[in-house]
Amino acid sequence: MEDKHLIEDSRGEYNKEKDFTSLLCWQDAHKMKLFFYNDILPKIPYNEKDNLVIQIKKASISSTANIAEGYGRFHYQEGIQFYRISRGSIYELKDHLISCNSIGYVDDELLEKGIQLIESTKIKLNGYIKFVQNQKKKDKK
Repeated sequence: MEDKHLIEDSRGEYNKEKDFTSLLCWQDAHKMKLFFYNDILPKIPYNEKDNLVIQIKKASISSTANIAEGYGRFHYQEGIQFYRISRGSIYELKDHLISCNSIGYVDDELLEKGIQLIESTKIKLNGYIKFVQNQKKKDKK
């Protein structure tokens, strides 16, 4: 039996009001991505555009895109795999943010704000992964 994903309502019908954008973990990841684009990237010098800037952009985009892709897979295990990739990107962003602070590109206040966004996103994403894992177990019964 194929796993059905959460995009379907309790009757098994498509619910256009509920997609990945309704997930709190995606909403937090989106806020985090905007923080990096609006608050961190402008502080990084031009000579880092081919290095650190690209890495931050890729990880920021990956954090939300993999939640969206996982949600659209319609199978629990595939979804979980993409959510875990998103989580890895979030950890990567934390490393980049710490590096930006250590190098002197961003101050301690921006570091703290970013860490708070990252931690909130990780907590919600971990909770969602656990929820999907539990749904998978329920459906196997």
